[in-house]
Amino acid sequence: MPADSPARATARETIALVTGAAGFTEHRPPSHPLPPDGPLGWAGYDAARERAGTRTGEEESVVYGTGVVGDRACVLLAFEFGFLGGSLGRLTGDRLAAAYELALTRRLPLLALVATGGSRMQEGMVALTQLQRVAAASTRLRAAGLPQIAVVRDPTTGGGWATVGAGADVVLALPGAQVGFAGSRVRPADADPHAYSAEGQFAAGQVDAVVPPGELARALTHWLRALGPHGALPAAPLPRALSAARLPETGREAVAAARDPRRPRAEAYLADYFGARLPLHGDRCGGADPGLLCGFGLRADGLPVAYVAQCGTPTRPAGYRAAARTIRLADRLGVPVLTLVDTPGAANDAEAERAGAGAAIADAFAAVAEARVPVTTLVIGEGGSGGALALAAPDNTHVTADSYFSVIAPELAAAILKRPPSETGATADQLRLRPQDLLELGFARSIVS
Repeated sequence: MPADSPARATARETIALVTGAAGFTEHRPPSHPLPPDGPLGWAGYDAARERAGTRTGEEESVVYGTGVVGDRACVLLAFEFGFLGGSLGRLTGDRLAAAYELALTRRLPLLALVATGGSRMQEGMVALTQLQRVAAASTRLRAAGLPQIAVVRDPTTGGGWATVGAGADVVLALPGAQVGFAGSRVRPADADPHAYSAEGQFAAGQVDAVVPPGELARALTHWLRALGPHGALPAAPLPRALSAARLPETGREAVAAARDPRRPRAEAYLADYFGARLPLHGDRCGGADPGLLCGFGLRADGLPVAYVAQCGTPTRPAGYRAAARTIRLADRLGVPVLTLVDTPGAANDAEAERAGAGAAIADAFAAVAEARVPVTTLVIGEGGSGGALALAAPDNTHVTADSYFSVIAPELAAAILKRPPSETGATADQLRLRPQDLLELGFARSIVS
């Protein structure tokens, strides 16, 4: 990564990149000087700190304070990698803890601009335990319902990645940044470098988006608007139906309409519903499901809504975990949730079982059940058994005319009952899976047209 790359910009250059003309007001914590050559008496440590200060103009590896991004006030903290590799020592911990406390006191979002090589070896365990301070401060902010956004720059490794970076609610990365727990000098010699890159971490579901520097301020403005903090928000409005389908006369017709490849899918509904969409990507366990879209969006009226949308494919365990993550984040921040149901069912292959399909589905059910914010569901296509029901809101599920919901697919029901394929249609009728059946049975509150 060239030294003049935006990902390698200084702390203050990065702050200026996102705040622009709005400016930044620096804060400093109370002074608690270190003993000579630090807590370990590491020979030459004071001299190394002095050289770092002369080279960067900074007193420590973190700068923090208040600023405005777009039109949103926030607390910003930025790592200065030129100061001893952006490493964390006791004085760094003082600044990080003070930044989190400032956000808590002023009830502002925390925006972390991270570039660090990890804990400072010249301070030994004193440096390492700063990670516990950061974790405790982050937990207090989370309990207060305040959002944390991290932008990981080049490089972001070690404990800084495993706390300030990966511990944030939303993780954005600059292109080409080195991102990973293991730094370049301590990872296996034959390790795939892509796995330690922003792009590799995105592919593994650990980063929500890779954002070019020129787009960063705009993306952060949208995220700050979406995540709040907010006052009491209303339930998510129902999307409008995007097709003119008539109600089916038979169960077979209902299934055919829902499986019609020409039917509008989740992408079309989300594009129609939101003025701006901010995807959350991945399950933070190494997986991502391209058939499950999650994130936050801003409607034309400015209302933020979190969304979880199935795209018509079998939903994989990573998708359910990402859905649960999104719903719980929205619940903590007081943002209403919209789910779009459209799946033939949960993925049932051996890989899905090894990836914990049952536990992932159970966690999605729990996230919906636990939510204190209103959850609104629209079934836009197939409602395949528990794999679809896991994302449906009890008592607030609505259906379109070209959808169905069933305890089991009619083909599988016929097979279990040892009926010939010719009786699949009659079985579909018996299952009462049509939109009007779902309304009559009390499962659906309305048919959206």
